[in-house]
Amino acid sequence: MIREPAEVIVNDAGGVVLPIGLLAEAGINIGETMLAYSDGDGKITLRRLTDAVADLLGGEPL
Repeated sequence: MIREPAEVIVNDAGGVVLPIGLLAEAGINIGETMLAYSDGDGKITLRRLTDAVADLLGGEPL
């Protein structure tokens, strides 16, 4: 796997566009529903909604 950092900019509406190469590296498909959250540590986590729900139902934390 080739890891390439991607610079993104937060627009006036608070949106961010992620490069398709970054999504492909993570195995995320176009149209897939994602969950974004932060623990307040300066990092944003982006996960597939189905994976996050499965973890929560299994007693795992986000």
